Amino acid sequence: MLAGHRTWVFDQKPVIISTGTVGGPFEANGMLANDFDLLHSDLWLKQDTYEQAHRVLFEEACQKAMEKGGLRKEQVQFLLGGDLINQMTPTSFASGTLGTPYLGLFGACSTSMEGLALGAYIVNTKGAKYLLTGASSHNAAVEKQFRYPTEYGAQKPPTSQWTVTGAGAALLSDEGKGPRVTSATIGRVVDMGLTDPLNMGGAMAPAAVDTIEAHLRERNLDPSYYDLIVTGDLGRIGHEVSLDLFKKHGTPIQEEQYKDCGLMIYREGQPVLAGASGPGCSATVVYGHLLNRMKNGEFKRMLVVATGALLSPLSFQQGETIPCIAHAVSIEYGNE
Repeated sequence: MLAGHRTWVFDQKPVIISTGTVGGPFEANGMLANDFDLLHSDLWLKQDTYEQAHRVLFEEACQKAMEKGGLRKEQVQFLLGGDLINQMTPTSFASGTLGTPYLGLFGACSTSMEGLALGAYIVNTKGAKYLLTGASSHNAAVEKQFRYPTEYGAQKPPTSQWTVTGAGAALLSDEGKGPRVTSATIGRVVDMGLTDPLNMGGAMAPAAVDTIEAHLRERNLDPSYYDLIVTGDLGRIGHEVSLDLFKKHGTPIQEEQYKDCGLMIYREGQPVLAGASGPGCSATVVYGHLLNRMKNGEFKRMLVVATGALLSPLSFQQGETIPCIAHAVSIEYGNE
């Protein structure tokens, strides 16, 4: 099952039997609105705080996944998930509402694939029959914690990205029909000494490249094996940096097969600067738009590489650099 130093190959190929995706008003005006299961017209979601609204996003995504999978919450053995807010309280409170045994994960914006990798490992080893995994973010809650409250109207540089208000969840099983998780490569922390919290894409790009190259090497694959290699939320800056690094390293990844979720979700003209970010970015784009395309037969194999910046307000205040990570998960459909 272990291939090389940090890649798992899943012989049972756990199945993504259903997914749930929920978004906010900005996402409702974006490119992928039709791929969401539920869209809200305001950021508050009828809650008193943005953080409480954040919790509801994740609850609804998990409920949608279970509903589409035809399961009750009592049938799900484990829930794996996380977010960016202090001690992951939105996800933890949501798990209390759902009542499912819960493992909280923090991988920043890499959480979606961290959860899918660990969830697939658990299902592959018969540790669960049904397992939920997901990730979420809320623009107003995250911006308030990591940068400035939106109400301040602070000027942002062109390198900054827009945090997605959204949640995505996947229901995994050891049997059934749907896309299959075939392997995963766990990322390592890569810190290039960058300190600017408004240039996350540039900071995370080397981690994405490190994980992708490790995955290809340890699985002995050419990049052409995948119809699509998609990063989580490098945005425009990180996407360009990573392409430069692949070229420098001699890794033959073609631009037409290499995409980024942060460059897919919003329309041209929406004020997102370098693109989208947040744990909800890769979670909603992959569990909604990309899996829909895969089921429609547009492609059979994709490698999803969710990227995360492991900083906190405390580490930034203490002048620390930005440690980054990326986790890769291989999803295949129609190759049984």
